[in-house]
Amino acid sequence: MRYLPHTEEEIASMLEAIGAESIDDLFEAIPEHLRQKAAQMELPDPMSEIALQRHLGELAAKNRVSPDGITSLLGAGCYDHVVPQALNQLLLRAEFLTSYTPYQPEISQGTTKAIFEFQSMVAEVVGMPIANASMYDGAHAVAEAALMAQRSSRRKNVWVAESVHPDYRKVMQTYLRWQEDVYREFGIDDDTGRFDLEDLKARIENPKEVACIVFQTPNFLGVLENPQELVDWAKEHKILVVATFNEPHAFALSRPPGDFGVDICAGEAMGFGVGQAFGGPSLGIFAGRKKQLRAMPGRLAGQTVDSEGREGYVLTLSTREQHIRRERATSNICTNQGLMALAAAIYLSLMGKEGFRNLADLNMARSRYALDLFESQGLGKQAFDAPFFNEFVLELPVSARETIDRCLTRDVIPGFDLGSINPKWANYLLVATTEMVDRDAIDRVADSLEWALKS
Repeated sequence: MRYLPHTEEEIASMLEAIGAESIDDLFEAIPEHLRQKAAQMELPDPMSEIALQRHLGELAAKNRVSPDGITSLLGAGCYDHVVPQALNQLLLRAEFLTSYTPYQPEISQGTTKAIFEFQSMVAEVVGMPIANASMYDGAHAVAEAALMAQRSSRRKNVWVAESVHPDYRKVMQTYLRWQEDVYREFGIDDDTGRFDLEDLKARIENPKEVACIVFQTPNFLGVLENPQELVDWAKEHKILVVATFNEPHAFALSRPPGDFGVDICAGEAMGFGVGQAFGGPSLGIFAGRKKQLRAMPGRLAGQTVDSEGREGYVLTLSTREQHIRRERATSNICTNQGLMALAAAIYLSLMGKEGFRNLADLNMARSRYALDLFESQGLGKQAFDAPFFNEFVLELPVSARETIDRCLTRDVIPGFDLGSINPKWANYLLVATTEMVDRDAIDRVADSLEWALKS
C-alpha cells in the first residue's frame, strides 16, 4: 500500500472544507481516555524498507495457529472446517475471472453461472425455494432479513431470541437504532438452552405490531431448536419468522429451517470452503419464499436463453442502490461476494450429498466423544438437556475463564468462556469440535482440563 502524506496546508484545506477545526474533531465519537496520541505510542526509530519488512516478518512469525501446536476447541460462530486442496486451484480458472461485479453477462458467464449454482445449492441446504447472493456474513444477512420483514409486513417490532449469536444481535441493534424502540429480545429456557416461547408470548402486548421473530438453530449455545410451535403461532398472527445460523453443516442431519415453514433464512456459510483466515472473509446466506422475491436484498442470478436458444445466465433481480434509485433500493450494502460464493459452490460440489452428510456425521461423532469423555472423567457436565450438533456447553465446577487461562499455559484452548457473554454463565464452557479435531486432540484437551481443575 502506498504511503501518501499530506502537507500541513493540505490538511488545513481539507478540515476547512468539512467544517472541522482540527483532526482531533474527527474522533470526537471516541471517548477521550481511549484515544492515543502519536507521541504516546513509543514508536521505534524510522527503518529502511528492507529493515521494516524484516521486522514485520518477525512480528508475524509470533502468530500461532492450530497446526503449530495449539489445540483448540473454539467455535462460537467461527468453525474450523476442511478446505479441499482442489478448491483453491479451481478458483483460479479463467472462466471465473471477470470484473468485480458481473454487469456484462456476455463476458462473465462463468461467474454468473457460479452464483446461480451457489443459490441453487443454498436453497437445497436450508430447505427454501429461493436463495440469492451478495450478503457479507451471517450478521449482515440476518439484519437485512429484519429490515425486509418490516418492509414486507409494514409492521415495526423485531423480536429476537437471546440464544441468537450476540454479535448478530448487536448488528441488528445497529441497523435498527434509528427506529424508536423496535428491537426487542425474549429469553432462554434455563434447562434446555432453547428459546422460551412462553416468555415471548407474555412479552408481546400487540402481535399486530410485530414484523418478525428471529431465532437461531443450532443456536449460540450449540442447541438445535424445534421451532414448529413458534412458526405455527406466528402464522396465526401473520408474523414473519426468520431463522439464522452459523453452522449450516448441521442441516445435513437435522431438519433444515425451511422444513418448519419459516419465511426467511439468513446465516453464515464461512464453513463452506471459505476458511477461517484469521477471522474472515465470511459469506452470508439469504433465502426466502416466492412471495418475498422482489423484497429480497442483494442480487439474484437467473437462468435464461438467448435469441438463438442457447442457455445463459444473467443478474435478474438486483434491487440495490447500484442498480435502481436509492430510495427504491431494498439494500444499500454493496458487495458481489462472487469469490466466496464460488468457493462455497465448489466446496458443496466436491462434497456431494453423501460427502456432506458423512462430514456432518463425523462432526457430530466427535462432539459426542468429547462430551462423554469430559463427563466420564468428572471434568464437568452437559449444561443443557437438549440435542446438539458439533457444539455443546460444559458446566465446570469452577470459573471457565480461569480454566481457559490455565489451559493456555499448556497450548490448549478448551473452548469459549460464556461468562463473557452472561455473568450467570461464568462456569459455562462452550466447546466445539469439527472434522479437523481428532480424538487425540480431544484427549489432550481432557488432560489439560483435568490438570487445570486440580491446579
